[in-house]
Amino acid sequence: MKLAIGSDHNAFDLKETIKDYLKGTEHEVVDFGCHSKDSVDYPDVAFEVAEAISKGEAERGILICGTGIGVCIAANKYPGIRAALAHDTYSAERAQLSNNAQIITMGAQIIGPEAAKKVVEAYLNVEWEEGSKRKVDKINEKAEEFLADNYKEVTQGGFGC
Repeated sequence: MKLAIGSDHNAFDLKETIKDYLKGTEHEVVDFGCHSKDSVDYPDVAFEVAEAISKGEAERGILICGTGIGVCIAANKYPGIRAALAHDTYSAERAQLSNNAQIITMGAQIIGPEAAKKVVEAYLNVEWEEGSKRKVDKINEKAEEFLADNYKEVTQGGFGC
């Protein structure tokens, strides 16, 4: 599976640990940054990972910041993306099984390296069972409805244009 991974500077070390861990698997990993401990804004990295998944350039993603919350919020702003915060193996499995989450997020200040590896493993070792398809479809339909309504607003001179 092709994976997109990204972090801000607060989570650089944990991202590198996860990348090293994934080298021993069959997964291909594409690193969207950051590439050092120099300060970066987590939304920028989250948007890049979300866009890559949206375009089919990667199947799933892993985003890490200090708490995992910021990258989760940012990634979920991207149309069609379902990102889920997971700091334990059960949440990681359910993110995929129940919600077909394309991205999991973690916080480097919350979870240690060994636990993070187990979370990633749990997330990657399950496939969506579509048992909750009706619920995921509702989420997707609302997002599409919202985008369509806002497109109408913008093209008809709304939003202060």
